[in-house]
Amino acid sequence: MNPPCIFTNSKLTNPSPDRVTLYTIDSTPLFFQPIDGPPVPHLRLIHAYPTAIPTIQIDRGAIRFVLSGATLMAPGLTSPGGRLPDAEHALEAGQIVGVKAEGKEEICMVGMLKVGTEEIKSKGKGVVIDEGHYLGDGLWRMHLD
Repeated sequence: MNPPCIFTNSKLTNPSPDRVTLYTIDSTPLFFQPIDGPPVPHLRLIHAYPTAIPTIQIDRGAIRFVLSGATLMAPGLTSPGGRLPDAEHALEAGQIVGVKAEGKEEICMVGMLKVGTEEIKSKGKGVVIDEGHYLGDGLWRMHLD
């Protein structure tokens, strides 16, 4: 096995972050790190280990927006088809989560919560994740071979 490689590249994803560091082993992406944030697992790593991070679920109507890079908003999680953990397993702002889509098996997005899940439930509106790595974005399409 080769030692881990670190690639720094600008504009790997669209929209922001404008700059990320990508951590890999043997051309397999493991984590990316926005210039001003913590390391976040790459979707390929999450697909290999789907229970490694907590998940939330968006409804069918939010899928096309998430997969086009839009900001994840609370109504996609609080409407029928969306799912948030119960109060006993509440997630806090700043926590990295996987986003599942109603009716789909694999996680379609990973990002950091801007607000906790209890606040999402109580307010029912507002930004939940404003920057994330999603299926089909620049990090997903990047070939390291």
